[in-house]
Amino acid sequence: MSRRGATAAMGAMAVAAATGPLATGTAHADERPFRADTGARPAGRPNILVILGDDLGWADLGCYGSPAIRTPHLDGLARQGVRFTDAYSAAAVCSPTRFGLYTGRYPGRLRGGLEEPIARPDELHGIPPGHPTLASLLKGAGYATAMFGKWHCGFLPWYSPLKSGWDTFFGNLSGAVDYYSKMTADGRDLYEGEVPTESLGYYTETIADRAAAFVREARGGPWLLNLNFTAPHWPWEGPGDRAVSTEITARIRAGDSRALWHDDGGSLDTYRRMVEAMDAGVGRVLAALRETGQERDTLVLFSSDNGGERWSYQWPLSGAKAGLNEGGIRVPNILRWPARIRPRQVSGVPVITQDWTATILEVTGVRPAASHPLDGLSLAGHLLRGERAPGHDLFWRTRTARALRRGRWKYLRATPSAPGALYDLAADPREQADLSHRRPEVFTALKSRWEEIDKGLLPYS
Repeated sequence: MSRRGATAAMGAMAVAAATGPLATGTAHADERPFRADTGARPAGRPNILVILGDDLGWADLGCYGSPAIRTPHLDGLARQGVRFTDAYSAAAVCSPTRFGLYTGRYPGRLRGGLEEPIARPDELHGIPPGHPTLASLLKGAGYATAMFGKWHCGFLPWYSPLKSGWDTFFGNLSGAVDYYSKMTADGRDLYEGEVPTESLGYYTETIADRAAAFVREARGGPWLLNLNFTAPHWPWEGPGDRAVSTEITARIRAGDSRALWHDDGGSLDTYRRMVEAMDAGVGRVLAALRETGQERDTLVLFSSDNGGERWSYQWPLSGAKAGLNEGGIRVPNILRWPARIRPRQVSGVPVITQDWTATILEVTGVRPAASHPLDGLSLAGHLLRGERAPGHDLFWRTRTARALRRGRWKYLRATPSAPGALYDLAADPREQADLSHRRPEVFTALKSRWEEIDKGLLPYS
């Protein structure tokens, strides 16, 4: 192909990526709009596998439109279930979203959920051991519970997965570790249960292998498995990048407080390899499900804890991690449950992290704690019985920003000094046309609702 021809072909691909189905969050040619399989025979209590990517952007997977990253296992998971185009994280950064997932409630209901994110050990910052969690509730109903990977909901001696309902834990307590040395600014951060341990393998591969082994060794009753990757969070290290790890680890030990941030490193190719390594790890866990005969009766949910960062591909969304534009909070969500849900489906239902907590509890037949009512709404009736999807307002806040989505409309105040804006996400997912003056009644209603919800949460100090 001539240089002119190659340039034209690349331009056509770029136009297709920007204007095709994925740019507007609609279906692939081989997907059909979601419809519940109401004729499916009721299944027993499913196993639950929840997989989180870390700082994975909305379009960083092939099935969401990535032009360069190959994710055959996650793309296959989407083909075998439902791909959600309008799914959101509970928050724009790591810790509060995990609070939302584990408690099913707004992160701002707990002091630790106000940290964006939890940065250091503190008795005030974590999920209290007595607070009901997804794991403690399922454990009380006979589920075995395990977590492999990133916790980031409080530090020892006050907080840990074992104190919040998980029987088994292997992973890191902080927000980021070097992928080989497992070092942070405070030393090595890797635990077997609550005991410090050492592992020098590539972290993405290590925790995937531990999760696959858990699946293969599962015996008897149902289980909950949380597989929490740190990929593709910085530092920017792909498989085999030991020289990069050695340099970063040396900088940490020399007192460089920004070493893990890796501001001077990374590339699109490194990011690609990090995401592809995560996809390969997911593939090994899914293979373990299939080979042990547990695939049909296991509900698998994949998501990200917030939007993407430096190297993410998020077109057509604007913004990124830490902000409340769509790029900071809209994330890939894939759901597969072969016993109850048909393959090759796509859904535009707006859904947020806490909704998945409520959904998992309902499908497992476990009641939420009456003392701690959920803020999420279960999708089980919609997914399994064909009921109308629960319509509710999706709420976010940070120390400096606020947002609320109702149907196609989104209220956003991106900075404290901004007057606030109104966007029609169905027509404008990039959030460029402020309609607050054209539709003042919608703007006022959403702003008032945001303030109403905010009044019930803990204030930022």
